Amino acid sequence: ALIMTATTLAQFGTKHIAKGIGRLTTQVMESGSGSYITMVGGRKMLDFTTGIGVANLGHCHPAVTKAAQSQVGKLVHGQVNIAFQKPYLDLVESLIPLMPHKSLDTFFFWNSGAEAVEAAVKLARHATKKQNIIVMQGSYHGRTFGTMAMTRSKTIYSDGFAPLMPGVFSVPFPYCAQCSIANHSDGKYNFQNCCMDPLLQLELLLKRESAPSDTAAIFIEPVLGEGGYVPPPAHYLARLREICDKNNILLVADEVQCGFGRTGKMFAVEHWDVRPDIMIMAKGIANGFPLSAIVSRKELMDTQKPGTMGGTYAGNAVSCAAGVAVAKAFQDEKILENVNARGAELKATLDAAKADLGTGAVIYDVRGLGLMLALECMPGHGYASKIQAKCMEKDMLVLTTSIYDTIRFIPPLNITKEDMAKGCQIIKEAIDEVAAGEKPAETRMR
Repeated sequence: ALIMTATTLAQFGTKHIAKGIGRLTTQVMESGSGSYITMVGGRKMLDFTTGIGVANLGHCHPAVTKAAQSQVGKLVHGQVNIAFQKPYLDLVESLIPLMPHKSLDTFFFWNSGAEAVEAAVKLARHATKKQNIIVMQGSYHGRTFGTMAMTRSKTIYSDGFAPLMPGVFSVPFPYCAQCSIANHSDGKYNFQNCCMDPLLQLELLLKRESAPSDTAAIFIEPVLGEGGYVPPPAHYLARLREICDKNNILLVADEVQCGFGRTGKMFAVEHWDVRPDIMIMAKGIANGFPLSAIVSRKELMDTQKPGTMGGTYAGNAVSCAAGVAVAKAFQDEKILENVNARGAELKATLDAAKADLGTGAVIYDVRGLGLMLALECMPGHGYASKIQAKCMEKDMLVLTTSIYDTIRFIPPLNITKEDMAKGCQIIKEAIDEVAAGEKPAETRMR
């Protein structure tokens, strides 16, 4: 093979890889270690994207790497429809004590988050004998045909791919910073005192559009992901649980992005002590190995006939072995303590930028939990992309998100105090420079 430079590699990729993939940069990743990615050519970048919330324990975590290396020499593909395999069973055993409610005791593993969402749809429809699904405006559930119909964060994901799966209805998520009632209430309503209009809209939907007798489940990301890293106000999820119970509707928590320690608790629903009927996991579950899961109570899972669930690669043995090491690392390395300590430092940096007379002019909202934090900029100026580009100039990777002008910060959950301080300094400088009107040289590639 030809020895390619970073430039020729990028040209090769642009020529031969599907154009439908958007990407942040045309640089070529070569290796990752902890909180850093090294590009072909040697450029080392602090990674506040973690592969969109996947390498939660940092790149190439030693214990996860070791577990996967060991498993590769033992059994790679233990097909789930043929027999049980040990890593799959070990992972179930490792996850049961981490579940947010003791009723969540029966698992099904798949490969991707979107597949797991579809597994949850199959379970919800089959178990309830009802077909309609309610999702949140601003939600992201995937790009497959079922999940395209459920994703309501941006039109790009389903633009031109209709007809989509029928039977999906949407209601507003309590995004207080963008709530027209709150914004016209002279300060009466806000995140601390939510008007709870989204619950009223849900009640109206159940009366006008999808009767409870036709509604199988409500799917919600406990913290909105692609929609802008929006945590719900205090009592919202508990009230949602009550509406589900009253109407015999299943509550499905999509914890693909907010699960596995990202918000400072193992799963985001724990912040509000709400029990989901089905919970969806992926991303951080195996620190980069393809794996996803749904968990529910046995009585629901047992309604499905053998043969209705499965998949060639479902619950891959190497991915499961990596997942066992991830679960153990959370305990051994006190990961959640670090999330809360480092999260407070990053949030303080963002809060200070918003409070500052100079930089506050470009910042609309700061929000999030743990190390799932967002900086929403004043609309109409492209500030988020400019701040992102400034961060990249300073050798740091960050992502934007949402239809609103928002940057999301997704650093490794075990990031050191030193690397967090370095990241905070870069973010502060980037915001300062954009607020002062400097144009970034390195713009993101789309």
